Amino acid sequence: MLLLMAYVLLGLIYSLVAPLLEAPDEVYHYAMVKRLADGHGLPVQTPGEVGLWRQEGNQPPLYYALAALVTRGIHTDDLGSLLRMNPHADVGVVKRDRNANTLIHAPDRPLLGETPLPFRGAVLAIYLSRWLSLLFGAGSVLATYLLAREVVPEDRRLALSVTCLTAFNAMFLFITSSVNNDALVTVLSAVSLWLMVRYVARRPRASQWALLAVLLGLAALAKLSALGLLPLAALTLCVVGWRHRSWRDLIVGGAFIGLAFAALNGWWFLRNWLLYGDPTGLSAFVPLIGARYPPSTLRQLWGERQGFAMSFWGLFGSMNVPAPSWVYTLLSTFAALGFLGLPLALWRWQRSGRWTAARRWQMALVAAWPVILMVSLIRWTLMTPASQGRLLFPGLSAVSLLIALGLQAWLPSRYRLLLPSAMGAAMLASAAMLPFTAIRPVYAAPERLTRDDVRDLTERLDVVYGEKVRLLGYRLQQEEAAPGDDVILTLYWEALAAMDEDYSVFVHLLDEEEFIIGQRDVYPGQGTYPTSYWQPGEVIADIYVVRVSPTTLTPQTARFEAGLYRANTGERLAAQPSTASGQETSEIADDAVRFGRLALPLQRIEGGLQPVFFSLEGRIALVGYALDRRSAAPGEALHLTLRWRALRDIDVNYSVFTHVFSGDAIWAQKDAWPLEGDAPTALWSRGFTLDDTYELVLKPETPQGVYDLQVGMTDGDGRRLVLLDNLGHALDTRVLLGQVRILAGQ
Repeated sequence: MLLLMAYVLLGLIYSLVAPLLEAPDEVYHYAMVKRLADGHGLPVQTPGEVGLWRQEGNQPPLYYALAALVTRGIHTDDLGSLLRMNPHADVGVVKRDRNANTLIHAPDRPLLGETPLPFRGAVLAIYLSRWLSLLFGAGSVLATYLLAREVVPEDRRLALSVTCLTAFNAMFLFITSSVNNDALVTVLSAVSLWLMVRYVARRPRASQWALLAVLLGLAALAKLSALGLLPLAALTLCVVGWRHRSWRDLIVGGAFIGLAFAALNGWWFLRNWLLYGDPTGLSAFVPLIGARYPPSTLRQLWGERQGFAMSFWGLFGSMNVPAPSWVYTLLSTFAALGFLGLPLALWRWQRSGRWTAARRWQMALVAAWPVILMVSLIRWTLMTPASQGRLLFPGLSAVSLLIALGLQAWLPSRYRLLLPSAMGAAMLASAAMLPFTAIRPVYAAPERLTRDDVRDLTERLDVVYGEKVRLLGYRLQQEEAAPGDDVILTLYWEALAAMDEDYSVFVHLLDEEEFIIGQRDVYPGQGTYPTSYWQPGEVIADIYVVRVSPTTLTPQTARFEAGLYRANTGERLAAQPSTASGQETSEIADDAVRFGRLALPLQRIEGGLQPVFFSLEGRIALVGYALDRRSAAPGEALHLTLRWRALRDIDVNYSVFTHVFSGDAIWAQKDAWPLEGDAPTALWSRGFTLDDTYELVLKPETPQGVYDLQVGMTDGDGRRLVLLDNLGHALDTRVLLGQVRILAGQ
């Protein structure tokens, strides 16, 4: 009970510290709750006419119906006031300069809660929905304890350690304190698994089969991932029937499960079939969430293991607010030790005579459930970009039990609980800390300054935008950078007048030919403090992290460019000098100011090529390139040299493509086997390196403008090799080598 109380207390803290609707897809989940609470019924997902609930309108409806029942009668017409979207939010991407908030929140929120008490309207309804999730989470914690007591009845203290691993998983706390149907499917799955584990050891009565049948039906009505429980139920039926030599158990249990499933879920699958031609509704779901592009293989999915682990232990917000790295390292180490120690634990049971037939079947069920979830998750991840560890939470009770059993096997029996207890304590400490050290600071508005606070600012600009905002100056953290580096720039803004619009800031890094080699677009305050909140006279110190393009040619000197614009139209505010105090090194255009100097020292490899590294499916890498010029007139040629390196033995002939393009139009193109066919890739062995030059002749009708340069490889079927990052994530099917300028024709 103490552990359960601690979980509820922490869950309440998470629910109040995390801003409303900032959890994964929480906006869409709550939109479904509101729709049902308002009496509008289930939506029909028609392409081009999808409501705020988006893909969640295709989810099984049980969670949303229960939350709607709890919040029914609350007037939530003010929801629109909460839905001020951040158009630049880095959803699913962790950035050093924050910008994680998907919504704009009041800058001076209370320490706990979105608004001061008492909560009203949509705020109250969202919190009630969150606390309903928390109630389901408490049920999962209790079910974890019951599962551990069933499998290891002789060791109550181990069961408590197992419970800690579920209750104090920070990501589990975060998800079960938000509006999310994972909370319901997790508790229903955990209770169902506990009952099945109990039934293989103790012969169930007909009423107990009926209870399991109802839970399985409800779980599938909460989320489709619960369908993986059906094979476990079938195994349970077979084991009970075999152990007790009873066809009756098999028939009675199977009949209850089949009838309950049909009664509870038949209408849902039939509705999907009639509406979408698919009983699961996934054919309508996937286009809304977005199919994975470029397509991945199992090998490439392995490269996403780091993000998968992070989202299992604690990756908050819209999967873009990380915990400190030591949290992932520590907990992943404990988990690895647990899984590695599991065979040792089973061997010790065998030696001590505790590896009974009943326990073997119990462990088979416990181990099979996470495996089934993992297989289905891999299949789902190959369809959509959803490799998130939190999607394993329906099997969290089983995972916690397996880890704890493995950990306690490493030490002598006298000290067997030391490692599970240490892991539980570490999870409790980190879970209690993270709301205040990881989550809240990301959504905090910046400190407001005055002009007196920046009186000693040496890098002055004094540029006024639209007579509303003054850019006082800047600070640059470094004077040199290399391609691929992050450059940290601080801009000091002053509000000159109250504003009723939210203007976006753009920061460009320009090379000597005025090509953009780095860019950051955000709302001020690193996304948290848009201009409509600014008060005349206050000064904001805003940090921007601009990454230098890894394909930037060196040596050269780059400059920054900054301004303000309307995100919905792209219209920029006019810029003009405020005083004569601006630096001589700044240059004011009509709508921006250019300033600063960033040296990009010479980086060359043998042959005078610019070093790069772009892996094409781990087979071949582009490791260097050179371009004879960056501008040309129609009819002229650009000469591009590419250095390829085989990362392993190649047995397929790939063709290289090189394009100067804009949108769907290609204005210069050269596609060929390497060295015009004299060096086919099927002959390349690991480590083989080749320099290959391509002449790109611009079409005579090429319009004046700036165009992109892309290269890559295709196989014999025209399929492009996938570009991977250093972790193996699939990024694209091409390498962008920067831009070229096409001059006016003669």
